[in-house]
Amino acid sequence: MHIVRYRSDSDPRPRIAVVDGGVLSTLPVAGMFELLNHRIEDIERMCADAVPDRVLGEVRLLAPVDGAMEVWAAGVTYLRSRDARVEESDLKTVYELVYDAERPELFFKSPAWRVVADGEPVGIRSDSELNVPEPELALVVNRFEEIVGYLVCNDMSSRSVEGENPLYLPQAKMYAGACALSSGIRPAWEVDPSDLAIRLTVTREGAVIWDGTTSTRQIRRPLTELTAYLFHSENHPHGAVLSTGTGLVPELDFLLHVGDLITVSIDEVGELRNPVVAGKDHFRFLTTP
Repeated sequence: MHIVRYRSDSDPRPRIAVVDGGVLSTLPVAGMFELLNHRIEDIERMCADAVPDRVLGEVRLLAPVDGAMEVWAAGVTYLRSRDARVEESDLKTVYELVYDAERPELFFKSPAWRVVADGEPVGIRSDSELNVPEPELALVVNRFEEIVGYLVCNDMSSRSVEGENPLYLPQAKMYAGACALSSGIRPAWEVDPSDLAIRLTVTREGAVIWDGTTSTRQIRRPLTELTAYLFHSENHPHGAVLSTGTGLVPELDFLLHVGDLITVSIDEVGELRNPVVAGKDHFRFLTTP
């Protein structure tokens, strides 16, 4: 089962539904923001009671975020991520320290309207030599700080921008096409997230140029610790998505090219496929009603 946001030709308004076996059962909510105003037990009951009303082939799946939802991300939660940040940065100690610190690194990634979905393009910065995908498990959290479900996230990153100076992190992480989420939320009551395989594959002209696998068991911090810091001094009235960091970072000589295809898959959660483009003009569709 997955919870999705969709639009149909017969009704252009986005709807929320449960998808199971290719059949959609629309939920009685105005958007994902309203669904995440409910407690997890109420969401589970709502999904169980939904009545099938159409098939998946009749609709277009959208990014699973709306309203005032935000996407945040955690950094340096895997040992591989710490080592990669140290390798690329001129200020190495900040990454070594945060890996073992009590407080995790959290940063704002994207508002809901800027997120791209499965099949849509992701972007690379033209002013960065090193642009890489970062495959991550993302948490969907309701307004009550409960983990409702899981998504696949590609936290695109400009390594050379951040490596020049950690204060450039917002420019390295927040730009057109930098945040992609899988279309379906896998409900938390159906998945144990403690040991899920995460795989990243990059293909160029049909040939695999990078491939790697890690597991969520390598995440250093408990997922509830990350959500606790996200909600510590801020309210998220429409819920939020929190990506949990990456354990797969290509070597420093790896360069994404326009036309590459990035595939991220997480066992029991889903798959996310996005072609690579360069330049903000490719993302004007995100600003069109």
